[in-house]
Amino acid sequence: MNPAILSLELAVIGLALAVLLMDLWTPRPFKHWLGYLAAAGLLVILAGSFCPLCGGAPSATAFSGMFVQDGLALFFKRIFLAAGVFVVLMGVEFRDRILMGIGEFFTINLIALAGMMFAASANDFLMLYVAMEMMSVSFYVLVSFQRSRLSSLEAGVKYLVLSALSAGALVFGIALIFGTAGGTAFAAVAAQGAALAQNKLFWLGALLVLLGLAFKIAAFPMQMWAPDVYQGAPTPVTAFLAIGSKAAGFVLVLRVLFVAAPALSPHWGKLFSWTAALTILYGNLCAIPQRSLKRLLGYSSIANAGYILLGVAALNPSGSVAVLYYLAGYAFTLAVVFIVLCLVARDNDDIGALAGLNRRSPLLALALTLGMMSLAGIPPLAGFFGKLLLFQAILERAAADRAYLWLALAAIAGVVISIYYYFGVIRAVYASEQGPDMSPITVSAPMKFSVGVCIAAMLFLGLCPDPVLSAAAEAVKALRF
Repeated sequence: MNPAILSLELAVIGLALAVLLMDLWTPRPFKHWLGYLAAAGLLVILAGSFCPLCGGAPSATAFSGMFVQDGLALFFKRIFLAAGVFVVLMGVEFRDRILMGIGEFFTINLIALAGMMFAASANDFLMLYVAMEMMSVSFYVLVSFQRSRLSSLEAGVKYLVLSALSAGALVFGIALIFGTAGGTAFAAVAAQGAALAQNKLFWLGALLVLLGLAFKIAAFPMQMWAPDVYQGAPTPVTAFLAIGSKAAGFVLVLRVLFVAAPALSPHWGKLFSWTAALTILYGNLCAIPQRSLKRLLGYSSIANAGYILLGVAALNPSGSVAVLYYLAGYAFTLAVVFIVLCLVARDNDDIGALAGLNRRSPLLALALTLGMMSLAGIPPLAGFFGKLLLFQAILERAAADRAYLWLALAAIAGVVISIYYYFGVIRAVYASEQGPDMSPITVSAPMKFSVGVCIAAMLFLGLCPDPVLSAAAEAVKALRF
């Protein structure tokens, strides 16, 4: 086995151990520098992911084929690493709201990141399960990390219980797949696609696996945990759940559908269509009355999972390219929104807390406005072009099957509904002259850098999408349609 295949994962785990060890000898007033160390380390690893020597050969495997390093894996790992940088920098700003264990907070975030990276390279149902649990166990701790807040503890318990149920469905589904296919390797299962298509137990196993993955992406009917957990978790953790955990769930969905069972994927079209439509409508309609920003973003996350499922339901290469592009833009969009929340909504995440933000910090007001416009799908930002690609993919599918037209109409209705509550947040920023706190907001240099990068990325992806589209098209070559 070429050690370079695992270089990115080993580097992240090594960085996590280094932060944990340095925490033992770092005085408490200087522990926040561990976050800057983690962010710098992740930036180096992210840069290294573009080096051919660090990524290994194309489609190289490890652990007897259970782990694969290909274009799809690298595309998602770069999203995870970029999200990890923003999350640890948010953790530095959030440190005064974590009474103890700031070093452990950074370490566990890095372990969760390593789990996401293993998920991107999963080529076996066992690796899929191990990567999922590596993420989940980390988030059990992170969600309830603010032990002095009852809402954080409550969110942790809810996430633990519901995640355990989804993990039970996942492992039972894997057991049924193993019993019917005689193995868990994606290639071995795919080779028996024609025979397994006649086996009802295999179909049940595949359905249970997809149900377990639906929990990670917060898709109907496994979406009920997202608003409560998003509201109760520390803001950096909420951001990581919304960006990293969701993207990890989608890369696993793509691998299961188009690598493990490509011969069966055409039969899943109607299921994913109904799931996408119900997820879009549920998330958008429930977001309308929300006053809590984090809870609103929880329902928004559900709706966006539905939009991304449009690309999955299309069951074609253009749909998968749209999924990858949308997730890249979504990562930067959500990152800037949660950075603003981390700096502004310290103890009160009510929308009213944003009143007067344009006077307190014009930079943060602009960043939040652009973030909400991108989520709403307003040009020329990344969210607009991402939604356009998803709609094109589903209309391409509708040209062959008219039944998909209603799905496109449901998605358009969801976009129209979402404009109302996204612009409600923007209205609170600019229309309200006086807020509960009108003191100027001091933005540190790392946060200014993060906000600037996110704004530039949203504009670049919306105005010059070709580089990312080319990378996404190259990445989906690892899938079989």
